[in-house]
Amino acid sequence: MVRIDGGTFRMGSDEFYPDEQPVHERTVAGFLLDRYAVTNADFARFVDATDYVTVAERPMEPADYPGVAPEDLVPGAMVFTPSDGPVDLRDWRQWWRWEPGAQWRHPEGRESGIEHRMDHPVVQVAFEDASAYAAWAGRRLPTEAEHEFAARGGVDGARFAWGDEPYPDGEARANSWIGRFPYDNRGRFGATTAPVGSYPANGYGLYDLIGNTWEWTSDYYAPRHTVPGQSAVDAGARVNLLASASAEPGSRIPRRVLKGGSYLCSPDYCLRFRPAARSPQADDTATTHIGFRCAADV
Repeated sequence: MVRIDGGTFRMGSDEFYPDEQPVHERTVAGFLLDRYAVTNADFARFVDATDYVTVAERPMEPADYPGVAPEDLVPGAMVFTPSDGPVDLRDWRQWWRWEPGAQWRHPEGRESGIEHRMDHPVVQVAFEDASAYAAWAGRRLPTEAEHEFAARGGVDGARFAWGDEPYPDGEARANSWIGRFPYDNRGRFGATTAPVGSYPANGYGLYDLIGNTWEWTSDYYAPRHTVPGQSAVDAGARVNLLASASAEPGSRIPRRVLKGGSYLCSPDYCLRFRPAARSPQADDTATTHIGFRCAADV
């Protein structure tokens, strides 16, 4: 782990997506953060030691999925599937599919494996899985503010972790989508994860906080930032907003904040390989582009 001294920084962005607003000062205390995302090898040690079964491997509870036919409620996870050509980018179903049997050992489905990807970040882990690993390791998941502070690497206020341009000098500084999304990827690793540490560390000596995989945080998602020091009336309204926004309409599954972007982030679709970027994700949903790392108190 890397020790990160606390400090005050400008959190959020007013330039890109509404849920990154407003930009405000946020102070974080000193903390420790994993230098790398948790890898398949790391997670395998955890499972071997505890016999843990991930959410994607368990039977599905019908009450959590109203309207879904019982025969469709089989263990599995979401798998990215490139399209054959240009598609309507407003419809994510054009490149995501539910794959029975997909789980951390078989990220793309039963016929896939991780034998040659032990140094890649573990994926197909839900929030509960990441939290269980962190507890076993004597750690915790980072907060959204901690993750953003760490991802900035001391470069306060810049659009990207390395400055204001996505590809300085024409070079990718993180594992993101290069080409036309979701069918043409010309990046170094293609449309998949890269081994951890494949790109340069940031100013704090941390790897892959931007790109490669989105990472779970401990914070519930709401469509705007909480500004410290807001009035009691605003705070009360914020609680109501959080309660209504933390789950999808019609669902009782809460959503958490993901940070960092992934190998699927593309300037022509999802310009979220930035420290300020954030995304909501249901606690029970695992995908091929979500992983995690652990934090700890100093």
